[in-house]
Amino acid sequence: MVCRTRAIYGCSGTELSPEERAFFREAQPWGFILFARNVSQPNQVKALVSSLRDTVGDDQAPVLIDQEGGRVARLRPPHWRTHPPAQRFGDLYRSDPEAARQMCALNARLIASELFDLGINADCVPVLDVPVKDADAIIGNRAFSNDPEIVTALGRTMVDGLLDGGVLPVIKHLPGHGRANADSHLALPRVGALESELRVSDFAPFRALNDCPLAMTAHVVYTAIDPDRPATTSETVISDVIRGWIGFDGLLMSDDLSMKALSNSFGERTRAALDAGCDIVLHCNGALSEMLDVAAEATLLEGQALARAERALARLRPPKPFNAEIANGRLNECFGAAA
Repeated sequence: MVCRTRAIYGCSGTELSPEERAFFREAQPWGFILFARNVSQPNQVKALVSSLRDTVGDDQAPVLIDQEGGRVARLRPPHWRTHPPAQRFGDLYRSDPEAARQMCALNARLIASELFDLGINADCVPVLDVPVKDADAIIGNRAFSNDPEIVTALGRTMVDGLLDGGVLPVIKHLPGHGRANADSHLALPRVGALESELRVSDFAPFRALNDCPLAMTAHVVYTAIDPDRPATTSETVISDVIRGWIGFDGLLMSDDLSMKALSNSFGERTRAALDAGCDIVLHCNGALSEMLDVAAEATLLEGQALARAERALARLRPPKPFNAEIANGRLNECFGAAA
C-alpha cells in the first residue's frame, strides 16, 4: 500500500499534463481540488477526476471543490445550475425558519447531486463565518447571516444535506473569518476583538458543528489569542481554540497556501501549518514549481492525522433517494428563476 502525504493540490487545466501526472504519482497527495480553470463540461470533469485518482491509485481519493452558490461557484451554467448565495436562506429564516431550512436542505441536495454525478466527493461548504459591520466584503453574502444562531441552524442543514447526497462538507473558515478587515487572498487580516466576544459570535457556529468531518482554517490573526501568527500557522489558536474550546476533532486542512496572507517560501508555509496542528495543507493554484516546494515538506499522513482522515472518509455514504427536478422547481418558486 502506498502511503499518502499531508497535502491537497490543484492542477493547471482541464486535463493533466505529463508533468502533473508524474508529480502526483511521486507526491501521492491525500486529495485534489478543482477550480473554474479545470471545468468545461461534464464528461471532461469526470475524465479529469478519474485521471487525478488514477495518479494515486485510489478511486475514492478526495476530490474537493468550492461550490457554495452565489459568486463562489466553480460549476456554472449552461451545464450546471445557478445556486443562491447563502445569505438568501438566512434572510428567509428571519421570517420563516422552517421554510428556510427546507430550501437550504433542497439546495444542499441539488449541489451534492451535481457533484456526485461528476465523481467529486467533498465540497468546501458551509461557510460558518459571522460577518460584522465594516468588515472586508470577502465573506459578505457567502455567509448565512450576521446572527450566529441562524448561521448554526442553516449550517447544520447544509452539512446534513450534503452528507445525505454522498458528499463530504468542509466547514470554513475556522475559527471565523467574518470579522476580518482584509481579504486574505490579498493581505493578512487582523482581528482585535476580545476572545470572550469571539466565543459568543464568531466561534459559536463552529463549536455547535464541531462533529463535522472536515474543516478549513482561516488565514486571520486574532490578536487576543496569538498576536503574531494567523490561525493556519498558530499552534495556540489550533490547540486552544479549534481543538480546545471549539472542540473540533475532524480533519483540519489549511486554507490555500498560495494566498497572499501568508509569507515566506512554500516549504516554510507548509512546515508552519503542519507544525501548528493542521492535518493537511491545501495548495490551489496549480503552479507546479510551488507544489514541488510544498511536497518537499508535506510529510506522510500518519498518526492522529491519518485517523482523522479515515474517519472523515468513513462518513461517505450512497445518496439517499432524491428528485432533483422537483427540488429545483421548489427553489425556483421560493427564490425565482435566479435560484
